Amino acid sequence: MSFSRGRVLVAGATGGTGRRVLDTLRSLDAHVTVRALTRSADEESALRGRGADEVVVGDALSAEDAARAVEGCDAVVCALGTSLGLGSLTGDHADGRGVENLVDAARDAGVERFVLVSSIGVGDSKPGMQLGLRLLLRGLGVLPAKARAEAHLRSSGLAYTILRPGGLTNAEATGDVVVGEGGDTVSGSVPRADVAGLCVASLFTPAAENRTFEVVSRRGLRGNPEGVVEVDWRMRPSDSERRSASGDAPEDAAVEESESAD
Repeated sequence: MSFSRGRVLVAGATGGTGRRVLDTLRSLDAHVTVRALTRSADEESALRGRGADEVVVGDALSAEDAARAVEGCDAVVCALGTSLGLGSLTGDHADGRGVENLVDAARDAGVERFVLVSSIGVGDSKPGMQLGLRLLLRGLGVLPAKARAEAHLRSSGLAYTILRPGGLTNAEATGDVVVGEGGDTVSGSVPRADVAGLCVASLFTPAAENRTFEVVSRRGLRGNPEGVVEVDWRMRPSDSERRSASGDAPEDAAVEESESAD
C-alpha cells in the first residue's frame, strides 16, 4: 500500500531532519496537506513559513497528544529524536516511547503509511556505527529506545518504512545515496536533506513497504558496502494511484498507462 493523497503528519518537525521533510513536502506536485507536530507554540509561525498547513502543539510522550496529532491523517513521517543531555538520562525518549505512542495512535486512526527515521547502529546495524559513539548512545539508552520503537512499528500491522541513516550532516542534498538492507550493510554519513527526500519518497514507493534500509551518501560512504539494494523511489503518486484515490478513473485508464510506459 502506498500513500496517494491526503494529510501527512510530520513528527519532529522542528528538528534538523524534520524541517527538511517539510521543505520536500512543500515542493511536491501532489495533493498533500501537511501537519506539523511541535512541543512549542512559539514554533508555529516558523513551521507554517516552512510549508506546514496545520500545526499541532503537543508532546509525543503523551499518548493523548499523539492521538490528537494523528487524528485525520493518512500518513506519518516520524523524525523524532533525543537531545543528548540530562534529559536523555531519564529514560523518557521521544524516539522511544514517543514513537511508540504515535504508532499506536496511527494504528487506531487507520493511517495508510508510517515512515520512521531511526539510525544506523540500531539492532542488527550496530557495526555501522563507530564503537565509541555506539557505546555512548547505548549507555544513554538512546539506541535501545530506537530499537524498541522499530520493533513496535514492525509488529503494529501498519504499512511502514524504516530508514536508518548514518551520521547526519547539514550539507546540501547530494541526490546520490547508497541504500543497504539487512543490518550490517553500509556505514558513513549522509545529509539530512537526502534522508528527508527518502522519507517523502517512501510514502509513494510500493517497493519500500515493510522494509528497513540503511542509508548513507555515496560521498560519505565508509568502507566496503554490503547488501546494497536498488529501489525505484518515487517522489509522487503514479497517475493510476491518483485517479484511484480521486475515484475518477477513466474507462481507458489501462490504455493510457500502457502508452505512458513506452
